[in-house]
Amino acid sequence: MTQPDSVPRPPRPPSLFDAIFPLVVLITLIGGAVTLFGLDAVSGPVQVALILSAMVAAIVALKNGHPWSAISAAGGRAVASVTSAIFILLAVGALIGTWNMAGTIPTLVYYGIQILQPGWFYVASALICGLVSMAIGSSWTTAGTIGVGLVGIAIALGVSPAVTAGAVISGAYFGDKTSPLSETTVLSAQMVGTDLYTHIKAQLWTSGPAFIIALIVFTIIGSQTEVTAGVETATDLTQLSELFWITPLTLIPMFLLGYLSYRKVPPSLAIMTAALVGGLTAVVLQPEAVLRFVDEPGTATPIVFLKGIWLAMANGFSENSGVADVDQLLSRGGMDSMLYTLWIIIGAVTFGTIMEEFGMLTKLINPVLLRARTQGKLFATAVATAIGLNIFAGDQYIALVLPARMFRIEFQKRGLQPQNLSRLAADAGTVTSALIPWNSCGAFMAVTLGVSTFLYFPFAIFNIASPILSLLYGITDFKIEKVPAVAHLAKEI
Repeated sequence: MTQPDSVPRPPRPPSLFDAIFPLVVLITLIGGAVTLFGLDAVSGPVQVALILSAMVAAIVALKNGHPWSAISAAGGRAVASVTSAIFILLAVGALIGTWNMAGTIPTLVYYGIQILQPGWFYVASALICGLVSMAIGSSWTTAGTIGVGLVGIAIALGVSPAVTAGAVISGAYFGDKTSPLSETTVLSAQMVGTDLYTHIKAQLWTSGPAFIIALIVFTIIGSQTEVTAGVETATDLTQLSELFWITPLTLIPMFLLGYLSYRKVPPSLAIMTAALVGGLTAVVLQPEAVLRFVDEPGTATPIVFLKGIWLAMANGFSENSGVADVDQLLSRGGMDSMLYTLWIIIGAVTFGTIMEEFGMLTKLINPVLLRARTQGKLFATAVATAIGLNIFAGDQYIALVLPARMFRIEFQKRGLQPQNLSRLAADAGTVTSALIPWNSCGAFMAVTLGVSTFLYFPFAIFNIASPILSLLYGITDFKIEKVPAVAHLAKEI
């Protein structure tokens, strides 16, 4: 007798092999990409590795009985989760293009060369970015504006762009982590259910010492820096003043961006507005630069100026002065310069989302959590989880939210105040994201500052020191807030 069609079986949970296999594929492919292509790996090969690994994870989910519609929907949610980052990236590309054409970045570089001396340039860069990021609450905006100018100054001064990028990132993330205006700081507190300012106060105990360590290291590096670019620097200054009208008026777009950020205007809207104002500033203050860029000298018509703004936003500004350092500084930006970064972000978050939503990440982490019997092992597991998620999921929000979600109950059971976990998640999840080339933050910093993640990694001192200090605090029980004994006992009962 023929049996009626049965109800579809529910999907099977992943096995340990199911969870490990996509990670092995990812590690193998990324390792192969770096081995074969070196620093050029992030210009396509790493992206291919991420897409192929996401497909492998999807096949595992399919094998376990999940319908393709669910897998496709997960991919859609992955892309939706980074929509804000995509618009910010495109806006930053447009901003760099118009700010170069407007003379905003050249003016910053011109004044910065004369004010910032090589011996203390790195430590000053970290301090400046720390203050700006704390004021506006955004490491990305800080790096995409002040950071770009500082790297340009470094090139003109003859000091290391890689060390400068590390100083910029150190300062930007210190300010971001300790600012009540930062979305990741707010999210860190919300995810564990603690007060925002309680979280920031706890955060200062690791972020403060980590930033001091960074400043000491940058001071030492700066004191040992030998600069032999005196003549070249003078030539760069002369060339900048000949190509642009160097005036504080060109900084209007930068101050506007600072104001909009302070008013909590959404970052993509604030940055795009500043990019458009940069284009208008170029037309008013630097008309010759615009005409030179569109290669239509002597044709100062509204259509030509509109064409210049449009091209600078789309493809970036370019200069051909014959002075290599100046041309390297100015020939940057444009939305199209962000396309490789967008490719890498989409691949990374798609892989991470499929691994998360279909239980593969949980399958990997739960056995480790069960073995974390001491406080030190618990902290080490949380740190490793956050860093691992930055590596394998490719997005700082996943690396911040998942550990907070997964370890919250365990921290409560052990009588640990929630701010311990919020600090730990921020120290290990937020800041280490900039150290991974295929992570959304690492990719953004590399393309924005023009320095490969592999090159600035050793000099992002704050980002390296923060998780180490947070782990040491957990092991030594230093500045670990406990739930009062009575409240803890009541909770257990």
